[in-house]
Amino acid sequence: MNRTNPMAYQTTPDPFGSRPSNQTPAFYPRNLFTGDPLLVALSDGISSAFREDMEKLGAEMGSAEVAQLGDLANRNIPVLKTHDERGARVDRVDFHPSYHALMRRSIARGLQGSVWESDASSPLDKGHRHQARALRFYMTAATECGHLCPLTMTNAAPAALRHNSALAREWLPRLINRHYDPSAKAGSRKAGATVGMGMTEKQGGTDVRANVTLAEPASENFFLVNGHKWFMSAPMSDAFVILAQTRNGLSCLFIPRILDDGAQNGLRFQRLKDKLGNRSNASAEVEFHNAVGFLIGAEGHGVRTILDMVTLTRLDCSIASAGMMRAAISHAVHHARHRTAFGSKLIEKPLHLRVLADMALDAAAAAVLSFRLAESFDEAGKNQGHAAFARLMTPVVKYWVCKATPPLVTEAMECMGGNGYIEDWPMPRLYREAPVNAIWEGSGNVMCLDVLRALRANPESLDAVIANVEDAFGGKSPALTDVLRKAANAALKDEGSARILTEQLALTVAAAELRRIARSDIADAFLEGRLNRPFSTTYGMMDSRFDPAAMVDAMYPATQ
Repeated sequence: MNRTNPMAYQTTPDPFGSRPSNQTPAFYPRNLFTGDPLLVALSDGISSAFREDMEKLGAEMGSAEVAQLGDLANRNIPVLKTHDERGARVDRVDFHPSYHALMRRSIARGLQGSVWESDASSPLDKGHRHQARALRFYMTAATECGHLCPLTMTNAAPAALRHNSALAREWLPRLINRHYDPSAKAGSRKAGATVGMGMTEKQGGTDVRANVTLAEPASENFFLVNGHKWFMSAPMSDAFVILAQTRNGLSCLFIPRILDDGAQNGLRFQRLKDKLGNRSNASAEVEFHNAVGFLIGAEGHGVRTILDMVTLTRLDCSIASAGMMRAAISHAVHHARHRTAFGSKLIEKPLHLRVLADMALDAAAAAVLSFRLAESFDEAGKNQGHAAFARLMTPVVKYWVCKATPPLVTEAMECMGGNGYIEDWPMPRLYREAPVNAIWEGSGNVMCLDVLRALRANPESLDAVIANVEDAFGGKSPALTDVLRKAANAALKDEGSARILTEQLALTVAAAELRRIARSDIADAFLEGRLNRPFSTTYGMMDSRFDPAAMVDAMYPATQ
């Protein structure tokens, strides 16, 4: 044996060399718009110029550069600095440059407020503002969700600010301005600004009527606020919409972070939440010490006022979750197309393929539900049917899409095996991110109770939803619509059955929208597996008469 050079006797290639076999090629770059036939179909009613713009955004959001920004922003999490080196309070959160880069890109695309822009300043979105923004938001969520939190709240804030015309005139131009300015100066000195939100307190949580934060009038124009918030999302926003008790009950107030003279406005951040996911985005506990606040809406009508804002954030929760579902399956399908096991590609294994196709049905349903809701927001001001649809279906869509996301992401991770479970790959971040939207802006039970409230306040909203279903099925859906009416009657008598009604509404409308937009086999497979034969809570139970390969190829076309 040659003891000085053992490698001299090696005659076969090193199996552990620099180019390992049977590993999937890089997922990026890819176009997140043109590579998503359902997304292309959903944009069909908008102009060709808009679709060209979406193609550019799809290439940008599917680039390796943006994927790396998302990874860096979540590995290098925000850090709270309460005091400077001289001991003065600064209450500042420092973010990694990658987070600022993501914010800059998304604000340049109008994710913080394009629905409020004029047709002259944003002609591509004319007539489809919520749908157009939803398409951009969906693709962005597929890459990184944490930075979308402040953009969601900023986009929603004008709905509340409309209840104070002076504040709206002053702040709306800043909120819709596509310039990102993270500097520590008053919002009045910025071209573009962002808005956060603070509702819950440690003693009440969802029960905001238990809030104890006090707002006392200090002059004719403003209040002084003292108290706390258990969760303050996006603490480096330029202002916050909060709930506080005034002499006439729970009220909605607008609190700038920095006053016009440059002074800190009595917001003292205690700590950042150590969250499961959503790591790139800071969430803080805050105390108010004589913070200056401005009343939005009438005193005592705080919940009613802030719900105008919350309704828009719930739409974003649905869109973002649908985007995460699409991303998770895209990675799983990519892996299956390139990974060989037991003599053939995973995508060729009947059971593996059927699991992927079954998951793809839920992802498609989540997308069409979310975009149908966005359409109803666009049309609500012109059509009572759309307005009624939006009132009832906002909590329904938020409930089902956000709840469907975690189990789907888990299954997609399993499809990738060990590679899906390690931090070098994107699945662990998607897995941690998946539950947040089901909790944020109202948990599942809160959504179901909102469904009941909508039905009691506007019984005609169920008729609007049923009309939508009948239109999609050509009036040939009496069994489906009869189930909805019976479930609604039962839930109105028995609050404990509200989840049955909410899920039935979601699945039925999703089936209708798939029938309207998707291929017939996709719509039929969803209808049969989710409504006609809902026998399992796991994936892969699709009937053999469907062609799973054709469905996967149709929804997730091969790009590499």
